[in-house]
Amino acid sequence: MMNSIIEDIKRSFDSGNMITRLIIVNIAVFMFLALFNAFLPSVYTSFSNWIYIPSSPIKLLTRPWTILTHMFAHLGMWHMAFNMLILYWFGRIVGDLLNDRRVLPLYLLGGFAGAVAYFLVTNFAGVTGGNAHGASAAVLCIVAAAAWTSPNYTVRLLFLGDVKIKWIAAAVIFVNVLATQGNINTGGAWGHLGGLAFGAYYVWQLRKGSDITEPMQDSINWIADKYNGIPKKEKTSLKVTHVAAKKSSIKKQLTSTNSTGLQKQVDVILDKIKVNGYDSLTDEEKEILFTASKK
Repeated sequence: MMNSIIEDIKRSFDSGNMITRLIIVNIAVFMFLALFNAFLPSVYTSFSNWIYIPSSPIKLLTRPWTILTHMFAHLGMWHMAFNMLILYWFGRIVGDLLNDRRVLPLYLLGGFAGAVAYFLVTNFAGVTGGNAHGASAAVLCIVAAAAWTSPNYTVRLLFLGDVKIKWIAAAVIFVNVLATQGNINTGGAWGHLGGLAFGAYYVWQLRKGSDITEPMQDSINWIADKYNGIPKKEKTSLKVTHVAAKKSSIKKQLTSTNSTGLQKQVDVILDKIKVNGYDSLTDEEKEILFTASKK
């Protein structure tokens, strides 16, 4: 039975999108930490200090890897489950609208932005904090990126029905702003706002024509190609010319289309994504959606 479970997980990881892989990694790390804490609680207490991000500058200098490890480390079941549920909902939207290759860089950079915000307020704003852990800042970066890219995108929520994601994002921001004035997890609330701010900033830069995740995308692709033994692909000038000409044609089409007509095109494409998924789009539809998101 165990071999069958492991094979299913491997198959899901290899064939799934980046959201599926992130969820699998987070659940696997949670299970390891939960078992560790259950059977060796005293050892786990010391171990956790080396994977959670500390507020102490001295400790952070001796444990720089915690900037990465903390955003995969959940201890509470509900903390992990809620984060993964939000990641699944909004991560699929970001993957569909902005392309799956941007999901992991946004997750990592959002978690880093949250860590920076947490570190600054606990050291320079008088906020108490021992250490921080969890994917909340990384996940909320994804939420902000989805909401700022397509604020009127509608999701169906239990008990509430159809809700536009801009209202979900607004509620999340409101709750965390209030939490910064509380006495419980105040530093964490600032970290969450750091992740949200980075997601919004990313979309703002993308609309100006600058994709600040590109260096990380290139690094991830290089690592993946090395791992899979894939040689670097050579691009032919014919292909580059054809793609450039096609993009130029689409941009001219969008420029000549009034905002109402463009919104109708985007709405049709979004409806198609909701029914058949992002992969069902033609190259022209994908380019229209991406270009429209930058306007």
